[in-house]
Amino acid sequence: MNQLGDKYSEEKNIELLKSSLDGNKDALNQLIKIHRPYIFNVAWKFTFDPQDAEDLTQEALIKVITKLSQFKFESQFRTWLYRIVFNEFLLSKRRKGEKQFTDFENQGKRLDSIENATVDESEEKEYEELAKELRYRCLSGMIMCLTREQRLLFIVGETFGVDHNLGSEIFGMTKANYRVKLHRARKELINFMQQKCGLMNSKNPCRCGKKAKTMHKNGYLTEDQQFFNVGYKTKVADYAFQNSELVADIVDKKHLELLRDIPAKDSFSKETIVEEIIGTNELLDFFELN
Repeated sequence: MNQLGDKYSEEKNIELLKSSLDGNKDALNQLIKIHRPYIFNVAWKFTFDPQDAEDLTQEALIKVITKLSQFKFESQFRTWLYRIVFNEFLLSKRRKGEKQFTDFENQGKRLDSIENATVDESEEKEYEELAKELRYRCLSGMIMCLTREQRLLFIVGETFGVDHNLGSEIFGMTKANYRVKLHRARKELINFMQQKCGLMNSKNPCRCGKKAKTMHKNGYLTEDQQFFNVGYKTKVADYAFQNSELVADIVDKKHLELLRDIPAKDSFSKETIVEEIIGTNELLDFFELN
C-alpha cells in the first residue's frame, strides 16, 4: 500500500470523484472507502481512543463530502483531501486523550509510579499479550504528549512516512519549515524514549511485561479491556511509505520500528453517519452531489 493509504491511482480517484459529483452513490462510497482506513488510523494515533478516532473520522469525512463540489482539479485529489482532513483534526474539539496525556513530564511520572513486578519465566507467556497492549498504549501516550501540530506532523511524516514534498503541500508550509517542525517533534519524542523506555535503552528500568503484571493485578489492564492488541490484521507499517526521505537520515530507527508495529484497523465501528449521508438522496442534494 502506498503512502496516504492510496492503493489506487490518482486517475482512479478523479474517475470516482467525477462520478460522485454526477450523483453516483456507489462511486462516492468507494471513494470514501479508499481513504477512510488511513484517515481512521491517523485519527486513532491523534486521539489515543478508538471511539474518539471514529468520531473524528466521521467529522472529517463529512467535511470532505461537503466540499467535494469545490474541488477545482488543479491539484492532486488526495493532497486536497488530506489537507481538509488534517485541518479538521487540528481544529476539532479537545478529546479526552489530550486531557490525560498533557506533557512528557507527567507521562514520565505516570510510568515511574507503576511498579516493575517480578515476572517469573513461567509467567512470561501469561503476560505476553498484555505486555503488547501496554507497549502500544505507552507509545501512543508518548505521541499524545506532543502539541497538536507536532503530533499530527509526527504521525503523518514519521509514523506513516509521508515525505517532505507531499507533507509540505498537505500542511501548507515550505519544505524547509515542514522538515524543521518534524525534526523538533521527533527530537522531543526520541529524547523521552531514550530516557524512559527500556526497549529503546536497556539501561532504563521500565519493562512492559513487569508493569503489565502490576496493572493487571490492580485491575487497570485486563484481557477484555484491550483496544490495540485485539481484532486487527494489519499494522501501521502497512499504511506507511517505506522509503521516506525524512527517515533515511535517522541513525537509530528503533523508535520507528516500535511505532510502525502498532496495530491498524479499518474502523472501530461499521455503521456511521457517513454511510447514512451517502445513502440519502436529500442529503446528497444538500451537498450538491446529486
